[in-house]
Amino acid sequence: LKQRRDQLAGTLSGGEQQMLAIGRALMARPRILLMDEPSLGLAPLIVKEIFRIIEGLNQAGVTIFLVEQNARMALRVAHHFYLLEQGRITFSGLPGELEEEEVIHRAYLGTKHERAPGEGRKR
Repeated sequence: LKQRRDQLAGTLSGGEQQMLAIGRALMARPRILLMDEPSLGLAPLIVKEIFRIIEGLNQAGVTIFLVEQNARMALRVAHHFYLLEQGRITFSGLPGELEEEEVIHRAYLGTKHERAPGEGRKR
């Protein structure tokens, strides 16, 4: 964003606006950060960058409550998760536990061969 510092926020790309929003929130040096759909509508490369930032913030000691439909990416950075359906918690646990629940895995993560946006080709 440094190279865009003289540009109006409304003219930034979706990913740049998302990074600006994260930066604005971090100005207060929060210990807890609530993020609502940070990857929504973003290109796969930007999604990957946003989640890299989220992971870095968490490693720096910021507790993050993440609401995200991109379950595969969210579970990569999560320490614990809650699965909501129609406003109710239907499943909670550690990310690895979701792998054991085949019905839930298929419904929210697809088959094990599918890739999430931002996830590169496996070699």
